Amino acid sequence: MAEISEIQVVVFDVLGTLVDEPSGLRAEIRDAVPVSDDASVDELLTSWQEHVEVEQQRIGQGHRTYVNSEIIDGEDAGRVADHAGLADPAIIARLATAGQRLPPWADSVAGLERLAQRFPLLGLSNASRTALLRLNAHAGLRWHQALSAEAVQAYKPAPEVYRLAIDTAGCSPERVLMVAAHAWDLRGAQARGMRTAYVQRPVGDPPTSSDEFDWRFNGLDELVTALTPG
Repeated sequence: MAEISEIQVVVFDVLGTLVDEPSGLRAEIRDAVPVSDDASVDELLTSWQEHVEVEQQRIGQGHRTYVNSEIIDGEDAGRVADHAGLADPAIIARLATAGQRLPPWADSVAGLERLAQRFPLLGLSNASRTALLRLNAHAGLRWHQALSAEAVQAYKPAPEVYRLAIDTAGCSPERVLMVAAHAWDLRGAQARGMRTAYVQRPVGDPPTSSDEFDWRFNGLDELVTALTPG
């Protein structure tokens, strides 16, 4: 088990960990298809999320040439439009940028502000460079540096994405803490030698009984308190 005092740099996943991706996408889909009932919107949301996951996996497996998250989101917007009969190009184009307007969790902005007084903070996201820039601005997330997996033409949990964070941190991986609400993300970081902290969110991928992460927290406030004692 790592000691808190050993941590020099903190790296955060963004989607799901610091912003509420499902509710944000759901709201954008509802705005685009206002006559849909809750069940229909949830069905479209599920289809959207599954498509993103499948396409990122296909890219990771070498079955598709890398495209950034904006391309995949554009595909999803087209799928929603086809399903709902949307024909307005402006509505479809706005829906394609839905992932850039996700709300932060209630503790995200203040938590990052507190941690930034003690540690260098990195965001590490599968969102494209442009999408990450606009999402950070919309949600009010403040970083010392925000890293997009687009820089290495891959998606987490590809090893090169975590190597990007470690290289940017400029210290040994055991002194870099990866924070996420997704166990699959933490497993990828752990495999590269990073320290890991799971933060529980209403959405995400909880650890299994076989996961041995360095820390587990019920929310971001707990993590901040642990990292900034006194």
